[in-house]
Amino acid sequence: QVQLVESGGGLVQAGGSLRLSCEVSGDILTVDDIGWYRQAPGTQRELVAAFTTDGRTNYADSVKGRFTISRENAKNTVYLQMNNLTPEDTAVYYCSGHITIAQPVGTIGNDYWGQGTQVTVSS
Repeated sequence: QVQLVESGGGLVQAGGSLRLSCEVSGDILTVDDIGWYRQAPGTQRELVAAFTTDGRTNYADSVKGRFTISRENAKNTVYLQMNNLTPEDTAVYYCSGHITIAQPVGTIGNDYWGQGTQVTVSS
């Protein structure tokens, strides 16, 4: 089964930094549109940063210049470096991607989500 497991969340003071990791496991053929989303209490889930299929990156306006998405393809891992954190960044952060995997007959592609990791920024 495909699994996306996030780690690296925690409690940090405003102005601090965290680095989130997302490890994708399974009999993976391709990983497309891998990225990070977040959902704060009482809000809708929003895109934070992602790689597009053509290899470009997208960032939410609120995190541009502070967050950086990167990936290590050999380990099927994507990272989110978060700097200059503010209380408004407090949310559950989710890793997501469109993943194609091998099946006994053929392949299948689906969107997958991790369980999320909590980021709490204190003032």
